[in-house]
Amino acid sequence: MAAALAGTAGLVGLVTSPLGRRLGIPALAQPGRRLYRRLMGIAHKARAERDAAIRDRLHEQVAALDGDQDDEVKDRVERPDHLAPLISSPTSERDFRVPGFKFNQAAAEMEQAARTYDPDGNMEVVEMVDTLPEAMESIAKTFLTLAERADKEFAFEKEVAEAFNDIYKNLLGAVDFATELTKTFRKVHEADIARHEEPRNGTQAEKGWNV
Repeated sequence: MAAALAGTAGLVGLVTSPLGRRLGIPALAQPGRRLYRRLMGIAHKARAERDAAIRDRLHEQVAALDGDQDDEVKDRVERPDHLAPLISSPTSERDFRVPGFKFNQAAAEMEQAARTYDPDGNMEVVEMVDTLPEAMESIAKTFLTLAERADKEFAFEKEVAEAFNDIYKNLLGAVDFATELTKTFRKVHEADIARHEEPRNGTQAEKGWNV
């Protein structure tokens, strides 16, 4: 609708624009463009107000549902004392809406990085492989941390903490495989790596082999 009205005004502007520029009256120049900007500004403002009202209404509905569910859980479940979290200060509803730790996003970013990885040279790959055991150990410890927190801080049953701990133990095997990969990589490419890490008579002299 805005485009149609602005287009009509633009046809009128074909006549008024040259006249406005000649007479020095800016109001006559490009009426179609100015009308379009004004209409779109009004539309954007109305949409922003509508979206804000929808968000507020959804927040109220979610808050009401959360309150109902909390009452139902308290009536049905008796939590053990050792799983009860210690709350030092009240937490607002907004805090519970903040996006948290998402495994799928972190993993997807790592996968994408591997797909688009373009090393400057093979020695850069050597350095990457050397850090694999440390990286895998860090990933494994992520689940160990979650297991400990699930048992001590979160309102979860014991089986959940044990499941996190099982994942941790299985990932420790990946740390061993990464360590073996590092050893194998350096063994089969020992001569290639030595030319870079221990060049004979310096880097420039080693380049004389043109390899």
